[in-house]
Amino acid sequence: MTETGMYLTISKRFHFSASARLYRADWNDVRNQAAYGLASVGEHGHGYNYEAVFVFHGPVDEDTGMMLNVTDIKKRVGRMIDDRYDHKFLNRDTASFKDLVPTPENLAAQLLREAIPLFKGENAAPVACHLTDSFRSAATAYADGRVERDHWVEFSAARRTYSPNLSDEENNALFGASASRSGHGHNYRLRVTLAGEVDGESGLIAPLAVTRTALGAIRKEFDHKNINVQVRGMKDLPVTTESLARYIRERLDVDLPVSRVKLYELPGFFAEYTGEDQCLLGVSRRFHAAHRLHSPKLDDAGNRDIYGICNNPNGHGHEYKVEATIGGKYNAVVGALYDFVAFTRALKASLEPWNFKHLDLDTDDFGDVPSTGENIVARLWPKLDDRLDNKLHRLRLWETPNNRFTLRRNFGEVS
Repeated sequence: MTETGMYLTISKRFHFSASARLYRADWNDVRNQAAYGLASVGEHGHGYNYEAVFVFHGPVDEDTGMMLNVTDIKKRVGRMIDDRYDHKFLNRDTASFKDLVPTPENLAAQLLREAIPLFKGENAAPVACHLTDSFRSAATAYADGRVERDHWVEFSAARRTYSPNLSDEENNALFGASASRSGHGHNYRLRVTLAGEVDGESGLIAPLAVTRTALGAIRKEFDHKNINVQVRGMKDLPVTTESLARYIRERLDVDLPVSRVKLYELPGFFAEYTGEDQCLLGVSRRFHAAHRLHSPKLDDAGNRDIYGICNNPNGHGHEYKVEATIGGKYNAVVGALYDFVAFTRALKASLEPWNFKHLDLDTDDFGDVPSTGENIVARLWPKLDDRLDNKLHRLRLWETPNNRFTLRRNFGEVS
Protein backbone atom coordinates (compact mmCIF):
# COMPACT_ATOMS: atom_id res chain seq x y z
CA MET A 1 0.00 0.00 0.00
CA THR A 2 1.15 3.50 -0.77
CA GLU A 3 0.51 5.49 2.38
CA THR A 4 -0.65 5.21 5.98
CA GLY A 5 -4.38 4.73 6.34
CA MET A 6 -4.91 3.06 2.97
CA TYR A 7 -7.23 0.07 2.91
CA LEU A 8 -6.72 -2.84 0.52
CA THR A 9 -9.25 -5.55 -0.26
CA ILE A 10 -9.40 -8.48 -2.63
CA SER A 11 -12.69 -9.85 -3.92
CA LYS A 12 -13.64 -13.22 -5.33
CA ARG A 13 -16.85 -13.80 -7.26
CA PHE A 14 -18.92 -17.00 -7.14
CA HIS A 15 -22.08 -18.10 -8.92
CA PHE A 16 -24.77 -20.47 -7.76
CA SER A 17 -28.28 -21.35 -8.86
CA ALA A 18 -31.06 -21.83 -6.34
CA SER A 19 -34.78 -21.44 -5.82
CA ALA A 20 -36.47 -19.53 -3.02
CA ARG A 21 -39.77 -18.16 -1.86
CA LEU A 22 -40.00 -14.87 0.03
CA TYR A 23 -42.96 -15.53 2.26
CA ARG A 24 -44.05 -15.61 5.88
CA ALA A 25 -46.67 -18.21 6.78
CA ASP A 26 -48.01 -16.05 9.63
CA TRP A 27 -48.82 -13.16 7.22
CA ASN A 28 -51.74 -13.02 4.82
CA ASP A 29 -51.18 -12.85 1.06
CA VAL A 30 -51.77 -9.09 0.88
CA ARG A 31 -49.08 -8.38 3.45
CA ASN A 32 -46.65 -10.81 1.82
CA GLN A 33 -47.12 -9.25 -1.61
CA ALA A 34 -46.66 -5.74 -0.22
CA ALA A 35 -43.34 -6.80 1.26
CA TYR A 36 -42.03 -9.16 -1.45
CA GLY A 37 -44.12 -8.71 -4.60
CA LEU A 38 -44.32 -11.70 -6.94
CA ALA A 39 -41.47 -13.39 -5.04
CA SER A 40 -44.07 -14.40 -2.43
CA VAL A 41 -46.50 -16.11 -4.79
CA GLY A 42 -45.14 -19.49 -5.88
CA GLU A 43 -45.59 -22.11 -3.16
CA HIS A 44 -42.70 -24.20 -4.48
CA GLY A 45 -40.28 -21.33 -5.03
CA HIS A 46 -38.87 -19.61 -8.07
CA GLY A 47 -35.34 -19.34 -9.44
CA TYR A 48 -32.28 -17.11 -9.20
CA ASN A 49 -28.84 -17.18 -10.71
CA TYR A 50 -27.06 -15.67 -7.71
CA GLU A 51 -23.72 -13.92 -7.83
CA ALA A 52 -21.83 -13.65 -4.52
CA VAL A 53 -18.69 -11.53 -4.18
CA PHE A 54 -16.68 -12.14 -1.00
CA VAL A 55 -14.42 -9.28 0.06
CA PHE A 56 -11.26 -9.87 2.15
CA HIS A 57 -8.95 -7.55 4.03
CA GLY A 58 -5.57 -8.13 5.63
CA PRO A 59 -1.84 -7.49 5.24
CA VAL A 60 0.00 -8.37 2.05
CA ASP A 61 2.78 -10.93 2.45
CA GLU A 62 5.99 -9.23 1.31
CA ASP A 63 7.45 -12.45 -0.07
CA THR A 64 4.47 -13.55 -2.18
CA GLY A 65 2.85 -10.17 -2.86
CA MET A 66 -0.51 -11.69 -1.93
CA MET A 67 -3.02 -11.08 0.82
CA LEU A 68 -4.56 -14.51 0.30
CA ASN A 69 -4.16 -17.03 -2.47
CA VAL A 70 -7.32 -16.68 -4.58
CA THR A 71 -7.10 -20.40 -5.33
CA ASP A 72 -7.54 -21.11 -1.61
CA ILE A 73 -10.51 -18.73 -1.48
CA LYS A 74 -12.05 -20.51 -4.44
CA LYS A 75 -11.65 -23.92 -2.80
CA ARG A 76 -12.92 -23.01 0.67
CA VAL A 77 -15.82 -20.75 -0.23
CA GLY A 78 -16.67 -22.77 -3.34
CA ARG A 79 -17.05 -25.93 -1.30
CA MET A 80 -19.35 -24.19 1.18
CA ILE A 81 -21.57 -22.81 -1.58
CA ASP A 82 -21.67 -26.11 -3.47
CA ASP A 83 -22.60 -28.09 -0.37
CA ARG A 84 -25.21 -25.76 1.13
CA TYR A 85 -26.59 -23.44 -1.54
CA ASP A 86 -26.06 -24.46 -5.16
CA HIS A 87 -29.06 -26.19 -6.79
CA LYS A 88 -31.07 -26.03 -3.59
CA PHE A 89 -34.53 -24.79 -2.62
CA LEU A 90 -33.27 -22.48 0.09
CA ASN A 91 -36.43 -22.53 2.21
CA ARG A 92 -36.33 -26.32 2.61
CA ASP A 93 -32.80 -27.50 1.79
CA THR A 94 -30.71 -24.88 3.58
CA ALA A 95 -31.05 -25.10 7.35
CA SER A 96 -30.55 -21.38 7.96
CA PHE A 97 -33.68 -20.48 5.99
CA LYS A 98 -36.22 -22.91 7.36
CA ASP A 99 -37.35 -20.17 9.76
CA LEU A 100 -35.71 -17.16 8.08
CA VAL A 101 -36.98 -15.51 4.90
CA PRO A 102 -34.22 -15.79 2.24
CA THR A 103 -34.27 -12.11 1.26
CA PRO A 104 -31.10 -10.68 -0.31
CA GLU A 105 -30.33 -8.94 2.99
CA ASN A 106 -30.61 -12.17 5.00
CA LEU A 107 -28.83 -14.29 2.40
CA ALA A 108 -25.85 -11.95 2.09
CA ALA A 109 -25.49 -11.85 5.89
CA GLN A 110 -25.73 -15.63 6.21
CA LEU A 111 -23.17 -16.26 3.48
CA LEU A 112 -20.75 -13.92 5.22
CA ARG A 113 -21.33 -15.58 8.59
CA GLU A 114 -20.52 -18.97 7.08
CA ALA A 115 -17.44 -17.72 5.23
CA ILE A 116 -15.74 -16.06 8.20
CA PRO A 117 -14.88 -19.29 10.11
CA LEU A 118 -13.35 -20.78 6.95
CA PHE A 119 -10.44 -18.35 7.27
CA LYS A 120 -9.89 -18.54 11.02
CA GLY A 121 -6.16 -18.30 11.73
CA GLU A 122 -5.36 -16.58 8.43
CA ASN A 123 -3.90 -13.07 8.34
CA ALA A 124 -6.79 -11.93 6.13
CA ALA A 125 -10.49 -12.39 6.76
CA PRO A 126 -13.82 -11.81 4.97
CA VAL A 127 -15.12 -8.31 5.67
CA ALA A 128 -18.14 -8.20 3.32
CA CYS A 129 -20.34 -10.24 1.03
CA HIS A 130 -22.07 -8.61 -1.91
CA LEU A 131 -24.96 -10.69 -3.25
CA THR A 132 -26.73 -10.01 -6.54
CA ASP A 133 -29.96 -11.88 -7.11
CA SER A 134 -31.11 -10.14 -10.29
CA PHE A 135 -30.30 -7.33 -12.69
CA ARG A 136 -32.24 -4.95 -10.46
CA SER A 137 -31.48 -6.14 -6.93
CA ALA A 138 -28.52 -6.81 -4.64
CA ALA A 139 -27.48 -6.63 -0.99
CA THR A 140 -24.24 -6.25 0.93
CA ALA A 141 -23.48 -7.54 4.42
CA TYR A 142 -20.46 -6.32 6.37
CA ALA A 143 -18.49 -8.01 9.13
CA ASP A 144 -19.34 -5.18 11.53
CA GLY A 145 -23.05 -6.08 11.24
CA ARG A 146 -24.18 -3.46 8.73
CA VAL A 147 -26.38 -4.52 5.84
CA GLU A 148 -27.29 -2.56 2.71
CA ARG A 149 -29.78 -3.19 -0.09
CA ASP A 150 -29.31 -2.05 -3.69
CA HIS A 151 -32.08 -1.39 -6.19
CA TRP A 152 -31.42 -0.53 -9.84
CA VAL A 153 -33.52 1.68 -12.10
CA GLU A 154 -33.02 2.50 -15.78
CA PHE A 155 -34.23 5.48 -17.76
CA SER A 156 -33.42 7.25 -21.02
CA ALA A 157 -33.22 11.03 -21.11
CA ALA A 158 -31.89 13.94 -23.13
CA ARG A 159 -29.97 16.85 -21.70
CA ARG A 160 -27.62 19.70 -22.26
CA THR A 161 -24.70 19.63 -19.83
CA TYR A 162 -24.94 23.19 -18.61
CA SER A 163 -24.69 25.33 -15.49
CA PRO A 164 -26.98 28.40 -15.27
CA ASN A 165 -24.34 29.94 -13.01
CA LEU A 166 -21.79 30.14 -15.83
CA SER A 167 -21.67 32.00 -19.13
CA ASP A 168 -22.03 30.15 -22.42
CA GLU A 169 -18.31 30.59 -22.98
CA GLU A 170 -17.50 29.08 -19.57
CA ASN A 171 -19.91 26.18 -20.14
CA ASN A 172 -18.41 25.43 -23.54
CA ALA A 173 -14.89 25.56 -22.14
CA LEU A 174 -15.76 23.22 -19.25
CA PHE A 175 -18.15 20.76 -20.89
CA GLY A 176 -17.16 20.92 -24.57
CA ALA A 177 -19.58 19.31 -27.02
CA SER A 178 -21.84 18.22 -24.15
CA ALA A 179 -22.81 21.89 -23.68
CA SER A 180 -24.31 22.11 -27.16
CA ARG A 181 -27.72 23.76 -27.21
CA SER A 182 -28.98 20.84 -29.31
CA GLY A 183 -28.46 18.49 -26.38
CA HIS A 184 -27.61 14.80 -26.34
CA GLY A 185 -28.95 11.64 -24.68
CA HIS A 186 -27.99 8.73 -22.45
CA ASN A 187 -29.36 5.42 -21.26
CA TYR A 188 -28.90 5.95 -17.54
CA ARG A 189 -28.57 3.19 -14.96
CA LEU A 190 -29.19 4.21 -11.36
CA ARG A 191 -28.21 2.24 -8.25
CA VAL A 192 -29.97 3.25 -5.05
CA THR A 193 -28.40 1.93 -1.86
CA LEU A 194 -30.58 1.64 1.24
CA ALA A 195 -29.03 1.33 4.69
CA GLY A 196 -30.49 0.73 8.13
CA GLU A 197 -31.83 -1.99 10.37
CA VAL A 198 -33.04 -5.14 8.70
CA ASP A 199 -36.57 -5.81 9.92
CA GLY A 200 -36.53 -9.00 11.96
CA GLU A 201 -39.81 -10.27 10.52
CA SER A 202 -39.60 -9.37 6.83
CA GLY A 203 -35.82 -9.59 6.42
CA LEU A 204 -35.93 -6.31 4.47
CA ILE A 205 -34.59 -2.82 5.05
CA ALA A 206 -37.66 -1.37 3.31
CA PRO A 207 -40.84 -3.05 2.01
CA LEU A 208 -40.80 -3.67 -1.73
CA ALA A 209 -44.05 -1.80 -2.32
CA VAL A 210 -42.67 1.39 -0.74
CA THR A 211 -39.36 1.06 -2.60
CA ARG A 212 -41.01 0.44 -5.97
CA THR A 213 -43.33 3.41 -5.55
CA ALA A 214 -40.45 5.77 -4.77
CA LEU A 215 -38.22 4.45 -7.56
CA GLY A 216 -41.12 4.43 -10.01
CA ALA A 217 -41.69 8.13 -9.33
CA ILE A 218 -38.05 8.88 -10.17
CA ARG A 219 -38.24 6.88 -13.37
CA LYS A 220 -41.46 8.64 -14.39
CA GLU A 221 -39.90 12.03 -13.68
CA PHE A 222 -36.86 11.40 -15.91
CA ASP A 223 -37.63 8.70 -18.46
CA HIS A 224 -37.89 9.99 -22.04
CA LYS A 225 -37.66 13.58 -20.85
CA ASN A 226 -35.46 16.52 -21.72
CA ILE A 227 -33.97 17.14 -18.29
CA ASN A 228 -33.20 20.84 -18.82
CA VAL A 229 -36.73 21.57 -20.02
CA GLN A 230 -39.12 19.02 -18.50
CA VAL A 231 -37.75 18.14 -15.04
CA ARG A 232 -38.96 21.05 -12.91
CA GLY A 233 -36.72 20.35 -9.96
CA MET A 234 -33.61 20.70 -12.13
CA LYS A 235 -34.68 24.00 -13.70
CA ASP A 236 -32.27 26.26 -11.80
CA LEU A 237 -29.60 23.64 -11.11
CA PRO A 238 -26.51 22.68 -13.11
CA VAL A 239 -27.43 19.75 -15.34
CA THR A 240 -24.45 17.46 -14.77
CA THR A 241 -24.17 13.82 -13.76
CA GLU A 242 -23.09 14.89 -10.28
CA SER A 243 -26.11 17.21 -9.95
CA LEU A 244 -28.48 14.50 -11.13
CA ALA A 245 -27.14 12.04 -8.54
CA ARG A 246 -27.48 14.67 -5.81
CA TYR A 247 -31.01 15.64 -6.84
CA ILE A 248 -32.20 12.02 -7.04
CA ARG A 249 -30.79 11.15 -3.62
CA GLU A 250 -32.52 14.14 -2.01
CA ARG A 251 -35.81 13.21 -3.69
CA LEU A 252 -35.64 9.58 -2.56
CA ASP A 253 -34.49 10.44 0.95
CA VAL A 254 -38.01 11.62 1.74
CA ASP A 255 -39.46 8.09 1.51
CA LEU A 256 -36.51 5.69 1.81
CA PRO A 257 -33.48 5.21 4.10
CA VAL A 258 -31.06 6.10 1.29
CA SER A 259 -27.35 5.83 1.98
CA ARG A 260 -26.09 6.85 -1.48
CA VAL A 261 -27.00 6.81 -5.14
CA LYS A 262 -24.73 5.89 -8.03
CA LEU A 263 -25.72 7.09 -11.50
CA TYR A 264 -24.10 5.52 -14.54
CA GLU A 265 -24.25 7.84 -17.52
CA LEU A 266 -22.12 5.41 -19.53
CA PRO A 267 -20.96 1.87 -18.65
CA GLY A 268 -17.53 3.31 -17.81
CA PHE A 269 -18.56 6.62 -16.20
CA PHE A 270 -20.61 7.31 -13.07
CA ALA A 271 -21.27 9.88 -10.38
CA GLU A 272 -22.11 8.86 -6.83
CA TYR A 273 -23.64 11.12 -4.20
CA THR A 274 -23.24 10.09 -0.57
CA GLY A 275 -24.85 13.03 1.19
CA GLU A 276 -23.57 16.10 2.99
CA ASP A 277 -22.40 17.45 -0.37
CA GLN A 278 -19.89 14.62 -0.78
CA CYS A 279 -19.56 13.31 -4.31
CA LEU A 280 -17.62 10.62 -6.14
CA LEU A 281 -16.81 10.45 -9.83
CA GLY A 282 -15.58 7.27 -11.51
CA VAL A 283 -14.20 6.27 -14.90
CA SER A 284 -12.88 2.93 -16.13
CA ARG A 285 -10.42 1.82 -18.78
CA ARG A 286 -8.89 -1.47 -19.91
CA PHE A 287 -5.35 -2.46 -20.78
CA HIS A 288 -3.70 -5.62 -22.09
CA ALA A 289 -0.60 -6.96 -20.36
CA ALA A 290 1.35 -10.14 -19.76
CA HIS A 291 3.09 -11.15 -16.54
CA ARG A 292 4.46 -14.05 -14.56
CA LEU A 293 3.83 -14.48 -10.85
CA HIS A 294 7.28 -15.15 -9.50
CA SER A 295 8.91 -13.95 -6.28
CA PRO A 296 12.68 -13.42 -6.08
CA LYS A 297 12.40 -14.26 -2.37
CA LEU A 298 11.25 -17.85 -3.07
CA ASP A 299 13.03 -20.73 -4.73
CA ASP A 300 11.61 -22.36 -7.86
CA ALA A 301 9.75 -25.02 -5.91
CA GLY A 302 8.25 -22.42 -3.59
CA ASN A 303 7.12 -20.29 -6.51
CA ARG A 304 5.43 -23.23 -8.20
CA ASP A 305 3.74 -24.21 -4.96
CA ILE A 306 2.39 -20.69 -4.27
CA TYR A 307 1.48 -19.51 -7.75
CA GLY A 308 0.72 -22.76 -9.60
CA ILE A 309 0.12 -22.27 -13.32
CA CYS A 310 0.51 -18.50 -12.88
CA ASN A 311 4.24 -19.21 -12.42
CA ASN A 312 4.56 -20.44 -16.01
CA PRO A 313 8.10 -19.37 -17.10
CA ASN A 314 6.77 -18.04 -20.41
CA GLY A 315 4.13 -15.97 -18.66
CA HIS A 316 0.44 -15.45 -19.31
CA GLY A 317 -1.76 -12.39 -19.66
CA HIS A 318 -5.00 -10.55 -18.95
CA GLU A 319 -7.20 -7.83 -20.28
CA TYR A 320 -7.18 -5.84 -17.08
CA LYS A 321 -9.98 -3.44 -16.19
CA VAL A 322 -9.19 -0.43 -14.01
CA GLU A 323 -11.78 1.79 -12.35
CA ALA A 324 -10.57 5.04 -10.79
CA THR A 325 -12.79 7.07 -8.47
CA ILE A 326 -12.12 10.57 -7.21
CA GLY A 327 -13.90 12.20 -4.30
CA GLY A 328 -14.65 15.68 -3.10
CA LYS A 329 -17.24 18.26 -2.16
CA TYR A 330 -20.06 18.98 -4.58
CA ASN A 331 -19.64 22.33 -6.32
CA ALA A 332 -23.10 23.90 -6.46
CA VAL A 333 -21.99 26.64 -8.86
CA VAL A 334 -20.43 24.45 -11.53
CA GLY A 335 -22.16 21.18 -10.70
CA ALA A 336 -19.01 19.21 -11.59
CA LEU A 337 -16.50 17.56 -9.30
CA TYR A 338 -13.65 17.41 -11.81
CA ASP A 339 -12.90 17.96 -15.48
CA PHE A 340 -14.05 14.74 -17.18
CA VAL A 341 -11.62 15.03 -20.08
CA ALA A 342 -8.69 15.64 -17.73
CA PHE A 343 -9.78 12.68 -15.60
CA THR A 344 -9.90 10.25 -18.52
CA ARG A 345 -6.59 11.53 -19.89
CA ALA A 346 -4.92 11.03 -16.52
CA LEU A 347 -6.09 7.41 -16.35
CA LYS A 348 -5.02 6.73 -19.93
CA ALA A 349 -1.58 8.27 -19.35
CA SER A 350 -1.06 6.26 -16.16
CA LEU A 351 -1.89 2.96 -17.86
CA GLU A 352 -0.15 3.59 -21.18
CA PRO A 353 3.33 2.39 -20.07
CA TRP A 354 1.80 -1.01 -19.20
CA ASN A 355 -0.55 -1.42 -22.18
CA PHE A 356 0.49 -4.25 -24.51
CA LYS A 357 3.58 -4.90 -22.39
CA HIS A 358 4.97 -7.65 -20.18
CA LEU A 359 4.77 -6.10 -16.73
CA ASP A 360 7.86 -7.91 -15.40
CA LEU A 361 10.10 -7.70 -18.47
CA ASP A 362 9.07 -4.49 -20.24
CA THR A 363 8.55 -2.14 -17.30
CA ASP A 364 10.58 -1.11 -14.26
CA ASP A 365 7.67 -1.33 -11.82
CA PHE A 366 7.90 -4.98 -10.82
CA GLY A 367 11.58 -5.76 -10.78
CA ASP A 368 11.59 -6.11 -7.01
CA VAL A 369 8.06 -7.41 -6.32
CA PRO A 370 5.76 -9.99 -7.92
CA SER A 371 3.20 -8.48 -10.30
CA THR A 372 0.21 -9.63 -8.24
CA GLY A 373 -3.03 -7.69 -8.33
CA GLU A 374 -2.25 -6.38 -4.86
CA ASN A 375 1.06 -4.94 -6.05
CA ILE A 376 -0.34 -3.61 -9.33
CA VAL A 377 -2.91 -1.38 -7.60
CA ALA A 378 -0.26 -0.27 -5.10
CA ARG A 379 2.14 0.75 -7.87
CA LEU A 380 -0.58 2.38 -9.98
CA TRP A 381 -2.04 4.48 -7.16
CA PRO A 382 0.74 7.13 -6.87
CA LYS A 383 1.10 7.41 -10.66
CA LEU A 384 -2.58 8.25 -11.02
CA ASP A 385 -3.06 10.20 -7.80
CA ASP A 386 -0.28 12.61 -8.76
CA ARG A 387 -2.05 13.34 -12.05
CA LEU A 388 -5.38 13.90 -10.26
CA ASP A 389 -4.20 16.48 -7.73
CA ASN A 390 -4.26 13.85 -4.97
CA LYS A 391 -8.04 13.45 -5.25
CA LEU A 392 -8.00 9.69 -5.88
CA HIS A 393 -10.48 8.01 -3.54
CA ARG A 394 -10.64 4.41 -4.76
CA LEU A 395 -8.76 2.32 -7.32
CA ARG A 396 -10.07 -1.02 -8.53
CA LEU A 397 -8.39 -3.61 -10.72
CA TRP A 398 -10.14 -6.60 -12.27
CA GLU A 399 -7.60 -9.21 -13.27
CA THR A 400 -10.47 -11.40 -14.44
CA PRO A 401 -14.24 -10.88 -14.04
CA ASN A 402 -13.99 -13.02 -10.87
CA ASN A 403 -10.91 -11.48 -9.20
CA ARG A 404 -10.88 -7.85 -8.06
CA PHE A 405 -8.31 -5.83 -6.09
CA THR A 406 -9.28 -2.53 -4.50
CA LEU A 407 -7.24 0.17 -2.80
CA ARG A 408 -9.05 3.03 -1.08
CA ARG A 409 -8.43 5.91 1.26
CA ASN A 410 -11.64 5.30 3.18
CA PHE A 411 -12.69 1.88 4.47
CA GLY A 412 -16.30 2.78 5.28
CA GLU A 413 -17.60 1.18 2.06
CA VAL A 414 -16.06 -1.99 0.69
CA SER A 415 -18.70 -3.33 -1.72
